[in-house]
Amino acid sequence: MSDTVYLTLEGYKRLKEELEHLKSVERNKVLDKVAEARSHGDLSENAEYEAAKEEQGQLESRIANLERTLSTASILDEKKIKTDKIYILTTAVLKNLADGKKVEYTLVSAQEADLEQGKISVQSPIGKSLLGKSVGETVIVRTPGGEKRFEVLEIKVK
Repeated sequence: MSDTVYLTLEGYKRLKEELEHLKSVERNKVLDKVAEARSHGDLSENAEYEAAKEEQGQLESRIANLERTLSTASILDEKKIKTDKIYILTTAVLKNLADGKKVEYTLVSAQEADLEQGKISVQSPIGKSLLGKSVGETVIVRTPGGEKRFEVLEIKVK
C-alpha cells in the first residue's frame, strides 16, 4: 500500500500552516507550562507537571504526524482530474434509491475530510464504495446502520 497522501493545494497549505503554528507558537506555550510546573518542586507528586508533560507529548505527536503527512504528500491538480469515473477530488451527485433524495459528496484524503462541507474520505465506507464508479451505476454502501443503495447521477470537479 502506498504511503502517498493526496492533497489539494489548499489542503496542503492548511496543514503546513498548522504545522508552523504548532512549532512556533504552541510548542513554546507548552514548554513554558512544563517549566512553570517543574518550578513547583517535587515532580513525583506534581499533577500540574504530569499534565504539562502529557500535553507536550500530544503536541509532539501531532507535529510528527503532520511532518510525515506533508513529506509524503502529492498535490493534485484539479484541472487534470477526469470525470469519466469517480476519483479522488471528483464530486459525485447521487440519488438515494430508498427515498429518492439527492446527495453530493466530494472525495478527498482523510486529512481533508469534512462532512459538513460534503467532503468525505476515500477511505470511508462510502468513499471506498464510490471509487471507480461511473454515471448510471448503482452503488451499494455497507454502513453500521445497514446497507444503502445510491445511483450515480453525475460526476464533476468543483
